[in-house]
Amino acid sequence: MNTKKPTKAPFDTLLGIGPKGLKVYSSNYDSVKKSKSSDRDSFRSYFDNIWMGYKWQCVELARRWMYLHTGHTFEDVPMAYDIFKLKDLKNPHSQTAATLPLHSFKNGSKRHPEPGSMLIWDEGGQFEITGHVAIVTEVFNDKIRFIEQNVEDSIWPNGQMFSRELKAVIDLHGGYWIKCECEKAHILGWVIQTDDSSHSEKLTAPNPDLLNIILRNIPHNNQASQSWLNVANEDENIYVQVMNGHKLASAESDQYKFLCISKTAEHELKQVSNELHMMFLRATDHVMMNPELLSYFSIPQIIWPKIQNSWKNRHHHMITGRLDFTMSSKGLKAYEYNADSASCYMECGKVQLKWADHFGCNDGKCTGEKLQPDLVSAWKRVDGSKVIHILYDNNPEETYHALFMKESIERAGFICKAICGIDDFAFDKKGNIVDSDGLKIKIIWKTWAWETVLEQLRHEKLEDFKTLDQFLEQRSKQLTHPRLFDILLHEKIQIFEPFWTLIPSNKAILPILTQLYPEHPNLLKSSFTYNKDMFTNGYVIKPISGRCGENIKIVKEDGAILSNTEGQFDKKNYIYQEFFPLPKVDGKNIQISSFIVFHHYAGSCARTDYSPILTSSSDILPLRIIDDQGILADHKQP
Repeated sequence: MNTKKPTKAPFDTLLGIGPKGLKVYSSNYDSVKKSKSSDRDSFRSYFDNIWMGYKWQCVELARRWMYLHTGHTFEDVPMAYDIFKLKDLKNPHSQTAATLPLHSFKNGSKRHPEPGSMLIWDEGGQFEITGHVAIVTEVFNDKIRFIEQNVEDSIWPNGQMFSRELKAVIDLHGGYWIKCECEKAHILGWVIQTDDSSHSEKLTAPNPDLLNIILRNIPHNNQASQSWLNVANEDENIYVQVMNGHKLASAESDQYKFLCISKTAEHELKQVSNELHMMFLRATDHVMMNPELLSYFSIPQIIWPKIQNSWKNRHHHMITGRLDFTMSSKGLKAYEYNADSASCYMECGKVQLKWADHFGCNDGKCTGEKLQPDLVSAWKRVDGSKVIHILYDNNPEETYHALFMKESIERAGFICKAICGIDDFAFDKKGNIVDSDGLKIKIIWKTWAWETVLEQLRHEKLEDFKTLDQFLEQRSKQLTHPRLFDILLHEKIQIFEPFWTLIPSNKAILPILTQLYPEHPNLLKSSFTYNKDMFTNGYVIKPISGRCGENIKIVKEDGAILSNTEGQFDKKNYIYQEFFPLPKVDGKNIQISSFIVFHHYAGSCARTDYSPILTSSSDILPLRIIDDQGILADHKQP
């Protein structure tokens, strides 16, 4: 028997043609030259001038098929498995035209799949993180055939009109079961465009009480008086110095406390985080395609092409970012996206795990247990150098944050050099940036915010130059000591996070999101000007490029100021955002932050403060995921 796997065809190769002339292409990205793989525009797929997705992913094929078959299609989804939750198809030519209903049927349903229906895999195994979708072409009692993209990428045999087939069985009750042959993967079911909802899954919203956060305590056995962080590790040693001891929460009264969310809440947080990440990227793309919007971001016009080029060439190079939420029975709402220079990674991905181990907390599981492994996996995707430099400011919290990331980078197989400040950098005779050992810098991960770079550039005489690159090139020839912008904007250095991430991090993106997704349940309405009709329950004034909760003002519906903070961003432009308060637990306001790593949810943490505005000095409590019943039982207690 010939067990040799079919040869993968190069990217863009036509693999075969399915029903209605639907063309199926190879998405073998490994065959794409690096020069082409960085060009975002060449990977966009359009049909009849309608956006279908990125070439040649599984969702792109499903969207293209639905448009060919019905004239309607579905909106972007964070992951392929999210198609199983869709309720309708929309007419892409008209926002007011009637929609077509979609119904989902679990694997084993009495409503059998049909040619043209979408077959959905959950995340796991071969389809880890994303899940998968295929289009059914033929249905038999003992097998099912379908077409798909982004799996085997091999050309179909002559005369074949499908990608693969899987075994199927009809049980005694008439249920149709499909065998998934991929290890650790499983089929959710199929989605059919039909008016008949018989045997379909009833998609209901979760019990709102399951989104509540509860407080629990660990029995006191003198654990807080003992050392439990390993000060032989650089990051943990600096962390202990910053915290003045072995602790996660700074308050002595909080050493034995921890917060819990339900499994349902964690599932919602994951789904919403993935969706909002995608939406922020779509909004970023919208800004890049309509550059006049960049004027809202207070970015000098000479810098615009540099940002657009970063988005075009490095759109997929983002390692990580952090979304901030309010979560309670009143809803799950996002405040903003720290896509550039976020913090709290070490607290989430290491310290709260060690806290649980030392204090003997066995309730549920830690929300940060996957964060560092996911960071390591993300760094393994990076190429271009065996050495990665970490650049951080002389700040204790930035230091342990940088050292935690250094550990993750080194676990990914790189040599990592962590450097405080920029005094050790210089230009060589060819205009390259080198470190104190004369090593040419190729990749940098930084803790500095891109806004710091912009602030430096605003004080330069850029009006004397036609382009920013011309200005930077002249500086590299002068062999002066490089400034931060010389290093981070150098054309031969990859920076993480990329330059374009300053757009989703800037609060000016929030009114644009409101315009693009006006009634989204997880967004807070925002605008560039005060809108009385929009802000009936109060509003928040935020500087567009502010950080760490500085210069924020909360105004109640009667005009009274609920809270405000001072800071260094008082002279920046502002946006207005709908006020939606944080939940209070044990007298403190609780904010949930979720971490995105390589475009998907990777964990979360809980930040707390007596003030409704969280700042860099706000505290952190351990966060655990427990069974739904535990949340409901605790919530009912007086």
